Amino acid sequence: MRLYNSLTGKKEKFVPVKAGEVSIYACGVTVYDHCHVGHARGAVFFDVLRRYFEHRGLKVTYVRNFTDVDDKIIRRAHEEGVSWREIANRYIEAHERDMGALGVRPATIEPKATDHIGEIIALVRDLEERGLAYAAGGDVFFRVRRFPGYGRLSGKKIDELESGARIEVNEVKEDPLDFALWKGSKAGEPAWESPWGLGRPGWHIECSAMSMAILGREFDIHGGGRDLLFPHHENEIAQSCGAGAGFAHCWVHNGFVNINNEKMSKSLGNFFTIREILDRFPAEVVRLFLLSTHYRSPIDFSDRALAEARAAVDRVYSFLRGAVRAATGDWRAAGAELVAAVDGLAADFDAAMEDDLNTAAALAAIFERVRLFNRVLTEGGDAAGQAVAAAAAAQVRRLGAVLGLFQDDPEGWFHAGVELDEQQIEARIGERLAARAAKAWARADAIRDELAAAGIVLEDRAGTTTWRRG
Repeated sequence: MRLYNSLTGKKEKFVPVKAGEVSIYACGVTVYDHCHVGHARGAVFFDVLRRYFEHRGLKVTYVRNFTDVDDKIIRRAHEEGVSWREIANRYIEAHERDMGALGVRPATIEPKATDHIGEIIALVRDLEERGLAYAAGGDVFFRVRRFPGYGRLSGKKIDELESGARIEVNEVKEDPLDFALWKGSKAGEPAWESPWGLGRPGWHIECSAMSMAILGREFDIHGGGRDLLFPHHENEIAQSCGAGAGFAHCWVHNGFVNINNEKMSKSLGNFFTIREILDRFPAEVVRLFLLSTHYRSPIDFSDRALAEARAAVDRVYSFLRGAVRAATGDWRAAGAELVAAVDGLAADFDAAMEDDLNTAAALAAIFERVRLFNRVLTEGGDAAGQAVAAAAAAQVRRLGAVLGLFQDDPEGWFHAGVELDEQQIEARIGERLAARAAKAWARADAIRDELAAAGIVLEDRAGTTTWRRG
């Protein structure tokens, strides 16, 4: 497998630190509000990365953290007149519900920053002893200029950063580029005892301490959204490697979700929460939309894009529904083209996924087979032809599980949200079939139109009629 390493700027062969095992740390959310679709993209990407490694037989330890103490959390708590911990717990629970609804599996370990205060303090003290950190005014700062290679991940140069930096009035930093490792707490803010007085961790130090405490001082993959590349991940490298750690071998970053060519974010106010989107589209449609573009590329969010994703999911389930009803038999007795199409699906899927987790190409391999075998089912054919479609459907389900897709019951998928009684619909379909048999075409068309007005779409195929929601 080859993954694009943001640290080197190229695709590299992935070789785990420990044979047969993979260690992944993904920066999670700061829990002060509901998650939006931008958060969903990163969560779905790392969920699929983990699933693919497991699909290939590797043992995965996946860590995704919660930042549960932060200026935004404290500000929200003051606005609502509740404790900061109540805010953090509320949105951790909301995050778990939203991600569960999207089919994102819980990480192996989901640490909170406040559960690792001891490790954070120990790391800051280590940096202080090495001369890379200094205390000033109750805070502790990292000396950026003393860490060789600062800016390697982001490609930024110290001189360029210096030209845009300045020290605010009353700041006590030695250098405008230095960043906080530990912050002295003000009255009414959460605080922990430390060698520098009552305070709380800075944002960047949390992930360095948690990742190394859980995965060790050298592990396989670290990453998150592209917006974290600088300064968060750049600062993590400085802190961790400055303390003598080998840290992460490969850095992966997913692209933004855009609206009107502008990054979706809370600061810009142009975001949709996961809950808002799931009120309008099934979770599987949202997942397929997020996976339909390579993870490093930006993806444009729109109702049209989601409608196209829904149509794609419908096509796959239409095929799966037809294949379930297909005859059983010796599918390898079907034509060479059809047998090769089934045999080659897994190879094409794995080739796409092993090329920097190209889910768009992996989906294309599935859709290509779905188009071919939908035609086989529509045209009918002998028992072997029907059976080969069923074999393809089994492959689609197996590989779809790696993407977190196509695992529902096809009938349930098409019938979800339909208000009419299922027996009534089947009875109307029976009347229409009788009308068609009697060549009463106008009556048959009228029944189809009545059902369409109720949101029911009929599909005629090889002597049978099935239905789905419109």
